Amino acid sequence: MASPAHPVLNPSLWRTCRALANKKRLAILAELMARPEQSVTAVAGRLRLPLPVASQYLRHLNARGFLSPRRMGSQVVYRPLADRSVPHAHGLLNAIRACMQERKDAIPFIFRHVTAFTHPRRVAVVAALGNGASRVCDLGRATGISLRALHRHLRKLTDRGYLCPTADGVALARPADRLAAALLQQARTRNT
Repeated sequence: MASPAHPVLNPSLWRTCRALANKKRLAILAELMARPEQSVTAVAGRLRLPLPVASQYLRHLNARGFLSPRRMGSQVVYRPLADRSVPHAHGLLNAIRACMQERKDAIPFIFRHVTAFTHPRRVAVVAALGNGASRVCDLGRATGISLRALHRHLRKLTDRGYLCPTADGVALARPADRLAAALLQQARTRNT
């Protein structure tokens, strides 16, 4: 049971992706992965961020289930640790960690991929595709998205490598990258 000090978190995938679609927040995650157990002051100093901005960004990442805060005396220190009560936090944090270890361009790469899912309609499109819709008209009916808006969302998802055109519509791609696969899996299973 959740206590008032530690409420159960249930952020939507698109809101989580919006929180991650910020290169400074991604830099904070990278910093904490390299040097866990840092205070707000330490993170702000290392990344040359104003203290209120660093504090706000840490709170955003914590609210999405990516950080574990711990009080040490008068300070709170943070480390990257997924909150198991948040459905997608563990898989996404592990994929982000692997990406940051394996790629020199990790932050722009992660940013590009998470921006594919910063809108609830794009998550709904992927969920509808996972449920068998493949023609654009079927996707429109399944999601309630106008054809004009649907084409915009399809272009973005295709551009990011999550969809591929077929003879009569679109299909989900099979991304080889761990982060893209984790995002696509979460979008397929969550419609919010």
